[in-house]
Amino acid sequence: MIRPFHPTDSDALLDLWLRASLQAHDFVPETFWYKQLPAMRELYLPQAETLVLEEQGQVLGFASLHEQRLAALFVSPDAQGRGLGSQLLDETKRRRNRLELGVYRANTRAVAFYRAGGFVTLGETRDPHTGQPELTMRWSRQ
Repeated sequence: MIRPFHPTDSDALLDLWLRASLQAHDFVPETFWYKQLPAMRELYLPQAETLVLEEQGQVLGFASLHEQRLAALFVSPDAQGRGLGSQLLDETKRRRNRLELGVYRANTRAVAFYRAGGFVTLGETRDPHTGQPELTMRWSRQ
C-alpha cells in the first residue's frame, strides 16, 4: 500500500534511507550519508510530499516530491527487486505531469531504472557536496 507520510514514519524512513544510500552509493564515503541524517530529518522530509510504501505495517520504501522534482526514491535493500520502486515511481508520475531528478552517474542501477521509467538525460553536473558526476533526468507525460 502506498500512503502519505506521517511524522511517526520518520525513524523508519531515515533508517531505510541510510541503509539504501550506503548500498547504492558505495562510491561516496559512508561518513557523508551519516552527516546528512539531520538535514533529512529536519529539512528534506518536512518540506517534501512524501509517499510511503508499506506492507503489513512495515515500511519498505518511499518517494519524496518537491514541486516538479523527484527528490528521493528509496526501497529497503532487503525488499529490492520486487517491483516496489516501480510502484512508487508510477505513483509519483500519476501526481505530476513532469518530473525532474538528479542521480549519480556511477549509480548505474538507478540510471537504468529511471531510463526504463521513461526519463531522459538532460545534462550532467558535479554534485558540490560529494564531487560526483550527477545526471539531470526528466520525464514528461506529454
